[in-house]
Amino acid sequence: MSVPAPPSSSARVIVGLSGGVDSAVAALLLLQSGWHVQGLFMSNWAEDDDAYCTAAQDFQDARAVAAELRIPLHRVSFAREYRERVFAYFLREHAAGRTPNPDVLCNREIKFGVALSWAGRLGASHFATGHYARLVEAPDGAALCKARDSAKDQSYFLHAVPRAQLARTLMPLGELHKREVREMARRAGLPVFDKPDSTGICFIGERPFREFLGRFLSAAAGPIESADGERLGVHQGLPFYTLGQRSGLHIGGRSGHPEQPWYVAAKDAARNTLVVVQGHDHPLLSSSALTAGAWHWLAPVRHELTPCSVKVRYRQSDQSAQLGPGTDGRMHIVFAEPQRAVTPGQYAVAYEGERCLGGGVIESVTPALSQRAAA
Repeated sequence: MSVPAPPSSSARVIVGLSGGVDSAVAALLLLQSGWHVQGLFMSNWAEDDDAYCTAAQDFQDARAVAAELRIPLHRVSFAREYRERVFAYFLREHAAGRTPNPDVLCNREIKFGVALSWAGRLGASHFATGHYARLVEAPDGAALCKARDSAKDQSYFLHAVPRAQLARTLMPLGELHKREVREMARRAGLPVFDKPDSTGICFIGERPFREFLGRFLSAAAGPIESADGERLGVHQGLPFYTLGQRSGLHIGGRSGHPEQPWYVAAKDAARNTLVVVQGHDHPLLSSSALTAGAWHWLAPVRHELTPCSVKVRYRQSDQSAQLGPGTDGRMHIVFAEPQRAVTPGQYAVAYEGERCLGGGVIESVTPALSQRAAA
């Protein structure tokens, strides 16, 4: 385990205390390493009375952790910034038929944006979080690397954070496994040692996704069709579906079709039509390449074809690929093997070994097989 020593005896760090075990142990480790630690609880969603949002309980848990560690705790609302910089983008992307990942923007704009600025205003030289990732000093500056605990690695969500912000950031959990973190919290008497991990994002929580999105977007129902144009049902609006989705299609058994589940293969916005196929590994669910826009480098810029590994979703294992930088800042990525359900709006993130090279939003995909050939 490696937690950087403070640069001076008076060095202050602000820890983003979320009310969970990870940020609590991050604060504990920094205290043990000699840092002057203060906590910052961020409220990023205004509807705190929402039964699906746990912010009120999380704040009480953060207070209990701060009291146990005997550190000050600040509370600040970034709800306006969150709506303007994250949630508005989330709605625009869904309205356009894409599937965004707001956690990436939340890290760039909120946690390592306005929150890091607040840390500076509070007199801190650094901002720290409970993320599972490693920051390693490289000849070209701060390098973002995968966490030792591959099951918890969160570097995918951090790839869009500017390197200047990463240089002012501490991530004490990068060398640890989750089980070690919980045991440290238990031994230290932290009241959140057995608190379940949070899932999803606060403004959605455990609520039905379609119901939530329908509060903000109006979408027209339309036909659900097979790849060869057979009408199979009615969808409730293209923004409410994502590629590879199986549940919520309400197609059921169909005469002349095998007893296999149906999956979303494409969204035809021009006809307001949802195209579905049968079988988890249907060829129309696979892509051989993709184009990503506005590529953000976390390593020296590569101007030539670069072999690497790529993730197109958080839980995906590394996939062999080649990066082909374009002159317009976009990135063309060709996979060694076709990839399932590559989804515009999500992020493609590239790695060279343990180091994150950067990433960008998936704009388009190259199908491994055309719709006509697969029908």
